[in-house]
Amino acid sequence: MLDAIFEKFVKHSPVSVMMRALMERTFSPDSIERIFENNAEVQYTRDLLFSSLVNLMSLVVCGIHPSVNAAYKAKAVKLNVSRTSLYNKLNGVETAVSEALLRDTCVPLASLIQGWRGSMPGLVPETSPK
Repeated sequence: MLDAIFEKFVKHSPVSVMMRALMERTFSPDSIERIFENNAEVQYTRDLLFSSLVNLMSLVVCGIHPSVNAAYKAKAVKLNVSRTSLYNKLNGVETAVSEALLRDTCVPLASLIQGWRGSMPGLVPETSPK
């Protein structure tokens, strides 16, 4: 998931390398699937894993692809599902699953930011001025 996102940055910043390791662990397919299995009440997995959906959406959110459709076109063979199946899965993501994804991935990332604040002053601003 993260190769395309961080490829530009790894050459220029060792912090990117550390961040990549953390994000690969936090957003590993196993972790994402566990979040889905523990929180989905109605939605289920048949052919398209939730982790594949998160992977695809990350490519859009991070600007690797300009739209879900463009990301789907780039990954269609690997996904091996129809565009309709992709959009049905995306439209059916339950609120509880979205909340858990945010909560369960935010905690490790927040811990890293707090650690950086203490060891590398000025790298991560405390807060924005109000």
